[in-house]
Amino acid sequence: EVQLVESGGGLVQAGGSLRLSCAASGFSYADYAIGWFRQAPGKEREGVSCISSSDYSTHYVDSVRGRFTISSDNAKNTVYLQMNSLKAEDTAVYYCAVDRAKTYGTGCLREPYDYWGQGTQVTVSS
Repeated sequence: EVQLVESGGGLVQAGGSLRLSCAASGFSYADYAIGWFRQAPGKEREGVSCISSSDYSTHYVDSVRGRFTISSDNAKNTVYLQMNSLKAEDTAVYYCAVDRAKTYGTGCLREPYDYWGQGTQVTVSS
């Protein structure tokens, strides 16, 4: 059974940092596209960052590029999202997801994805 469990969310002041983790069980990250998505109140869910399954390249939505970093530790089967210089507009529920389909380039920023975590709340106070 595939399971994804996010952690690391919380309340932080603007300009601060958080690191989200997504621990996986039931599969190996090395075989999947990996994505971090977020959904703010009243808004559609958007892809924030991802690792493409075709070449393990990393990609970011413009609003977080230069501030967020996605990484994976295959030995721990865990993916991270380091978030620096946080802004109030980063407030959202953050989800990690994995997809078995082969993805290329920024395609990994788009849904659909096969499996999703339960989400973790990130709140940035201004």
